[in-house]
Amino acid sequence: MATNTERPLSDFNSDLKLKGFNVFQIEGDGQATRIYSRKDFYKICLTTGKSVIHYADRSFEQEGTVLFFGNPHIPYSWETISTTYVGYTVLFSEDFFSASERSESLQHSPLFKIGGTPVLKITEAQREFLNTIFRKMIEEQQTDYAYKDDLIRNYIHLIIHEALKLEPSENFDQHKNAASRLTSVFLELLERQFPIETMDRPLQLKTPQDYAKSLSVHVNYLNRAVKEVTGKPTSAHISERIISEAKALLQHTDWNIADIAYALGFEYPTYFNNYFKRLTGTTPKTLREQEV
Repeated sequence: MATNTERPLSDFNSDLKLKGFNVFQIEGDGQATRIYSRKDFYKICLTTGKSVIHYADRSFEQEGTVLFFGNPHIPYSWETISTTYVGYTVLFSEDFFSASERSESLQHSPLFKIGGTPVLKITEAQREFLNTIFRKMIEEQQTDYAYKDDLIRNYIHLIIHEALKLEPSENFDQHKNAASRLTSVFLELLERQFPIETMDRPLQLKTPQDYAKSLSVHVNYLNRAVKEVTGKPTSAHISERIISEAKALLQHTDWNIADIAYALGFEYPTYFNNYFKRLTGTTPKTLREQEV
């Protein structure tokens, strides 16, 4: 198997021609495990080669041409096995896509939702047709046409509609039940919110309701699944992880407490102080002073 390296999204997204969108051809990059850590980009990838796609709690072993749909709210990575790997990738934010009045939430699409069908086998004839669409997007990305964003959205819609007509891939391993699958995805999504590395992007998902909305499930269903599988409520997992991150920031950064509170999603420092003391029995200031 090829040696795996991580290639950040910024490598591909350094020269956006349109805000929230980029499309490019991938060639000669068969030795990279592609892990996209940005939380605001959806991905559609048409590739030919041999690979294993790890998506939430499932693994898809694929050889030949596949069409892959990646949701930024669902953890995934791509392990390439072939020494040659070719294809196209389009990255776009939901804001870019939903600018069209006829667009629905991507998270409700069977191609992007949890438990949906993110990987589709593609025939040679389908590959040629889809290649044409990707090439048109690449060409259009470079033009000065005033309405190219609308045109590109139409191309993305066309890819999605073509995919919806295809039969889903059945070549995957799956957890034994829906509760364990949802819990696995929740825990991975929780972990993906951390570490907090900058105050410019404060914590967005702070409550069970936030996670349920992000995962497109009812909060009661999420709570039942997590409690059934782990024995602890969703809120406990979230609180423990926020406190763990708060301690790390207090001990290993020189940020003031107000900045740490903001980075962790608290509107006011007093809210953070009360939350921290309720869960740890001490205040953030006291903990920091103990580490000096």
